[in-house]
Amino acid sequence: MRRSLLLILMMSALAPSVQAAEKLALHALFKDKAILLIDGARRVLTTGETSPEGVKLIATDTREETAEIERDGRRQVLTLGVVASALVPEGKGRVMLFAESNGHYHTDGLINGKAVRFLVDTGATAVALSGAAAERIGIDYRRNGRPGIAQTAAGMVRTYNLTLFSVQVGEIVLYNVEAGVIEGNFPTEVLLGMSFLGQLDMKRDADKMELRQR
Repeated sequence: MRRSLLLILMMSALAPSVQAAEKLALHALFKDKAILLIDGARRVLTTGETSPEGVKLIATDTREETAEIERDGRRQVLTLGVVASALVPEGKGRVMLFAESNGHYHTDGLINGKAVRFLVDTGATAVALSGAAAERIGIDYRRNGRPGIAQTAAGMVRTYNLTLFSVQVGEIVLYNVEAGVIEGNFPTEVLLGMSFLGQLDMKRDADKMELRQR
C-alpha cells in the first residue's frame, strides 16, 4: 500500500506477557489520587497504594486524564472513562477479523488506553498514525518522538518515531510497541502495522483473519 511508504525505519517491539485478567476503569482522577473500578469494585487509591486486588497506583496526570497502574510487575496507563481489559491471560489473546468488500480489515482497539479505529496493514513496518490522530488521543509526539523525514507521493514529510506504552485489539495487549507519527492529517486511518502484527500468529482463511497472541 502507498501509505506504508511513509515509514522509513524497520522497527521492533517488546511484548511482555501478562498474568491476570480484569476489567479496569478510571472513574475519577485527582492529584496523586484516583478512584478505580476493578471488576465493579470501587477503590480509592493514593499514589503508591495497592488495592486488595493487587492493583497499585503509580502516578496520575490530571492534564492528560490518565493514571498509571501496576499489577504483578506489569504497568498500564488507564484513561478516564475508558474500560480496559488490562491484564489478559498469558497466551490466551485471540481475535477474529472479517474482510470488508474491498478486502480491507478494520478493527476497534486502544492505544495507551484510548479508543481508536485500526486499519490492518501488513505492509506497514510499524503502527502508524497522523499527527492529528496522535494529538486526539493525547500523544505528545514532538516531545517524545525521534524526528525524521520521509518521502511520499505528496513530497517530503516530517515523521516522529516513538514507543507506545500499549496497543490493544480485543483480548490481545502488547506493550512497548514501536510507532511512527506523520505530521499532519495523513494517514487518514490509524494503521495497525508489523510492530504489532509481527508479534502475533496470523492465519488467513478466505475472508477471515485470525490473530493469536504467542
